Amino acid sequence: MALEITKENYDEVTASSQPVVIDFWAEWCGPCRMVAPIIEELAAEYAGKAVIAKCDVDSNDDVVARYKIRNIPTLVFLKGGEMVDKHVGAIGKDALKAKIDALL
Repeated sequence: MALEITKENYDEVTASSQPVVIDFWAEWCGPCRMVAPIIEELAAEYAGKAVIAKCDVDSNDDVVARYKIRNIPTLVFLKGGEMVDKHVGAIGKDALKAKIDALL
C-alpha cells in the first residue's frame, strides 16, 4: 500500500535513503483514479527498494506548494531528498516502472 504523505510525516518520508515517488492526487480527479491502482501495485512491487507515496492535494497545501503542483495527477521523483524528475498527467505502469528503475 502506498504511504500517505501529510505535512506531519513529509520530512521523514523525503529523507529516506531510498528513492521516493510522490503521487499528487485528489478524490474528484478522474485521471488520478486511473493512476491509483498502478501506484498501489508498484508500492508492493518496490517495497524495500523505493518509497511509493500519495499526497492528497486538497489536504496538504504546504506540500503541494513546495513542488508548485498546478495540475493533477503529478508524480514527483526524489533521490537524496532532491527532485530529479516530474511527470504531469496519467502514466502507464511500464513507463512509470522505467522512471522508478532509473532511480535505483
